[in-house]
Amino acid sequence: MSFLKELKRDIPASIIVFFVALPLCLGIALASGAPLFSGLIAGIVGGIVVGSLSGSALGVSGPAAGLAVIVLSSIQELGTFEAFLLAVVFTGIFQLILGFLKAGFIGYYFPSSVIKGMLSGIGIIIILKQIPHAFGYDADYEGDMDFVQADGENTFSELLNVFDNISTPALTVAIISLIILLLWDNILSKKSKAFSLVPGPLVAVAFGIAFELLTNAYLPNWSISSEHLVTVPVADNFSSFIGQFSIPDFSQIGNYNLYVIALTMAVVASLETLLSVEATDKLDPKKRVTPTNRELIAQGAGNVISGMIGGLPITQVIVRSSANIQSGGKTKLSGILHGILLLVSIIIIPKILNQIPLAVLASILLVVGYKLANPSLFKAMYNLGPKQFFPFVITLVGIVFTDLLTGIALGVGVAIFFIVKNNYSNSHFMHIQETEEECHKVKMTLSEEVTFLNKGAILLELNNLPNGTEITIDIRKSVRIDYDVYEIIDNFRKNTAIDRDITVIVKSNTSYDTADY
Repeated sequence: MSFLKELKRDIPASIIVFFVALPLCLGIALASGAPLFSGLIAGIVGGIVVGSLSGSALGVSGPAAGLAVIVLSSIQELGTFEAFLLAVVFTGIFQLILGFLKAGFIGYYFPSSVIKGMLSGIGIIIILKQIPHAFGYDADYEGDMDFVQADGENTFSELLNVFDNISTPALTVAIISLIILLLWDNILSKKSKAFSLVPGPLVAVAFGIAFELLTNAYLPNWSISSEHLVTVPVADNFSSFIGQFSIPDFSQIGNYNLYVIALTMAVVASLETLLSVEATDKLDPKKRVTPTNRELIAQGAGNVISGMIGGLPITQVIVRSSANIQSGGKTKLSGILHGILLLVSIIIIPKILNQIPLAVLASILLVVGYKLANPSLFKAMYNLGPKQFFPFVITLVGIVFTDLLTGIALGVGVAIFFIVKNNYSNSHFMHIQETEEECHKVKMTLSEEVTFLNKGAILLELNNLPNGTEITIDIRKSVRIDYDVYEIIDNFRKNTAIDRDITVIVKSNTSYDTADY
């Protein structure tokens, strides 16, 4: 019943996600060296099957750009696309196993600052990658998120190439579409409810289609060339449509390499999904929490079905998920409906879809990118201090200049550095009890939990004690102390302290003897 109450928001959101997902499905299939239709199959299964099984309210699944290189090399290694489909099936089976083993807890171990850095980094990448498409220079496929591109270019060199390849009709469509989107969101929808009933991106797409049809008919010099338009495979009849589906080559079931590829894809796809889940939950206005184990099971089921009917591997995708949230989606119905729209549209209106300029879709994604990388977020993270700001920035920069997983790894590394640094300095408290001319009395109180990471800090304090000091080490409030810490205290007490005339008193709830540990 909650789905029905939110239909007025979920339907417009599903339409926008559909328009965002359509070129991404095709572009990722192209980059993967797979049939274009396989990308659409993955989008349909990701929307309908995974959307139905998932516990994510706003996450949207489909083919992922992060797997494109793996897919391309895997198809080449296995020899045929049909053999690769069997690997996709086993990818799903491995994910089902991970879900039932409750491996989804991994997603909870990514710091908030890193996830926010990921969102902003993806927002910046979307902007940088869509600028060429807005100018009508489409050498790079839709959905590419890596800095180094398959064609030998990179994100910034591609921007320089734009100036030598500007398409005036495409740029005109992009600018007008962007104006429509900004006016619709910021002015018109606030002045009248009539404007809020129709989403701005749908109006922009309608304008793009009208522009292409009218210029083709009356101003052919201003029409947008076919390479700057969406390219959906067109089937002449139902039987040829069905013929675009493929089934796995089960004769490859004994191929060892197939299982290595499947396991690799399962790990990468699961990690990308868990990262997207964390990011989507942070963007969710209601702050709902997605059950991660159920998400892995949903993704696994989706990949089994996708592989069985000729589709690419699936993950939850932050670009589509964020577009869903920013378009006003409220429940999982918007994601399911986008999958249904993909299926229905490629059956009924593929020729109309092929009139959509990529420049229009670029303008929609530029708005999505700006909302993800909103300058106010940078200011807020800076105000939180270096422990939050540096992991945020390093993640962002890492994603922009490498790829998603590398950027996340760099951000997590910086976050761990701050954790270790904080742990290093907070392992104990020193208090000078009394100072006399010939005797210094010092008390060291250890924290509740002291690990091997704290050895350096404690040993430094002990070595810095003046000769002739009396030090009391209080471990009565400590719940857990690693053996390493006991060992350095005991070594100091039995060796260094004697040589330097330092008296060591250990206060413990039990008799203190390192031999017991």
